[in-house]
This record gives sequence, C-alpha cells and structure tokens, in this order.
Amino acid sequence: MTASDDQDGDDSDLRDRALLAAHVDGDAEAFATLVRLHRHRLWAVALRTLSDREEAADALQDALLKAYRSAATFRGEARVTSWLHRIVVNACLDRVRRRAARPTVPMPEDTEPVDTHDALGARELALDIESALATLPEDQRVALVLVDVQGLPVDEVARLLGVPSGTVKSRCSRGRARLALQLGHLRNRPQPSSVPPTEARTTPETSEGGRA
Repeated sequence: MTASDDQDGDDSDLRDRALLAAHVDGDAEAFATLVRLHRHRLWAVALRTLSDREEAADALQDALLKAYRSAATFRGEARVTSWLHRIVVNACLDRVRRRAARPTVPMPEDTEPVDTHDALGARELALDIESALATLPEDQRVALVLVDVQGLPVDEVARLLGVPSGTVKSRCSRGRARLALQLGHLRNRPQPSSVPPTEARTTPETSEGGRA
C-alpha cells in the first residue's frame, strides 16, 4: 500500500465519519449516502459469507437496520467501514447459527423416507456444536465460522476483520482447542447409520489386540 492509498483511505474515513455524525444529528439523507458508498462491498461480504443470495440479502438488510439504529454507539476506534463490516458479519453469523440449529434433512422422492432416529441424531449433534460455539469468545467464534464453516481464506478473513492473518490463525487455533474440550463427549456418541462410527476404523493397536 502506498502513501497515496493511505491518504485516500484516511480521506474516505473522514467523509464516512462526517456522514455518520450527520445521521446521528438528524440529517435524513446522510445514512442513505453512506450506504450508497459502501453497499456493493457490504453485499459482497454478506454473499461470500453465506453463499446464498436470499440469505445474504436478508442479513444485509438486518445489518443496515442495526447500523442505522446504533450509529450513536460508534466510538471511532476503527474505520467506519470496519464497523459496518463487523455488523454485516455478525448478522451473517446469526443466520449461520440459526441454520445450524435447524438442520434440514432432504427426502428425495425416489428413496425411502429418512430414518427419524438419524434426523434427530443430526439435530442433536448440530445443537451440541451450536451450544459449544456460543461459549467461545466472539473473536474466536467469528474466525472459526468464517474459516471453518464458510471456508473463507485466512487472508480474506483477516482483511474482513481488520486484523493480521496470524491473528486469525491464532483465534482459530484457540477456538478449535476449546471446542475439542467441550465436544470430547461426542467421540463416544453412536453415530447415525449413514456415517461410519470412528470406532470402526482399524488401527495398528486394535488390529493386533491392543499391542503397541
């Protein structure tokens, strides 16, 4: 990034801050102007995170409504664009969590009905994972969902969150370690019949009667 790019970014942020302040002060057009300036990038964030145009549109609408109502809480510690991006990401994460808590089981017409036990087992597993995710610190939860659930590249997540790539990797690592501790009991849970149980895997120890 050149000095010119830095200056352009600073000038843009000053403009954005002025628009946000004007909105807080009652300017009826300021927030709409701010949205027009950044809507394309915010839409790209929502669509890339959710991979579903309808879900992304709803998440973006929720995020912009929240930003409109909470503009007075902006403390100026980050760029306005970073603040807006974080609100959009959180709105997307809310939808990801709701989807995880309500998994759908497709029933193709040319197959037998899905085993109710399997469907319930999948739902219980999703709820366990959702509950565990909810206990993570927000920074770890956001990084894990974006990297591990949504499959975004680490560098892209770093740009989205405004932190170094190493920070994203560290947050994911710490989050995975916490989840491993909280979800350890799932290793002994019977799996749905469509998923081979981990105990069925043959290892040198099991194949030789437990010898080292």
